[in-house]
Amino acid sequence: MLKKLNFLFVTMFGIGKLPRIPGSYASLVTVVLLYILFQILSVSANIFLFFLVAIFIISLFSVNLFIKDLSNKDPKEVVIDEFIGQSIPICLYEIAHNEPNDPARVLTFYFIMFILFRIFDITKPYPVSYYDKNFKNSFGVIMDDVCAGLYVVAILVFYMIITT
Repeated sequence: MLKKLNFLFVTMFGIGKLPRIPGSYASLVTVVLLYILFQILSVSANIFLFFLVAIFIISLFSVNLFIKDLSNKDPKEVVIDEFIGQSIPICLYEIAHNEPNDPARVLTFYFIMFILFRIFDITKPYPVSYYDKNFKNSFGVIMDDVCAGLYVVAILVFYMIITT
């Protein structure tokens, strides 16, 4: 039972088992879920940030448990790291824009964050590649996506600086 619950957690309820591009599917589901939480249900981004930290900590243990007997220490079906990495820029965007937003503008920024995150997650610029190559455990699996998410944050901050 515990193994099945862990599988559901690390694969985001089986999204990681989808063919070809499970990381992109997981990122897209994350974007849609967060749009619903923040824009429709008005969940506080500050509260969600604490939830995200808890998921990060639980993921360190869950992913280690999942990969311990596998030869591939970063299997494609593990996509909870995409949830964490994709959530970082969206959550911080919502915290920085804590006022009513135009839905078209929000959707545009969410789309940009999705595309940028996927680019950084796939191309793995340094230090994303450092974590991916040097840590063959849950820390490496998760931290490369955290770094990709932080790159998106950096790009958005730079954009906001030059446009204001």
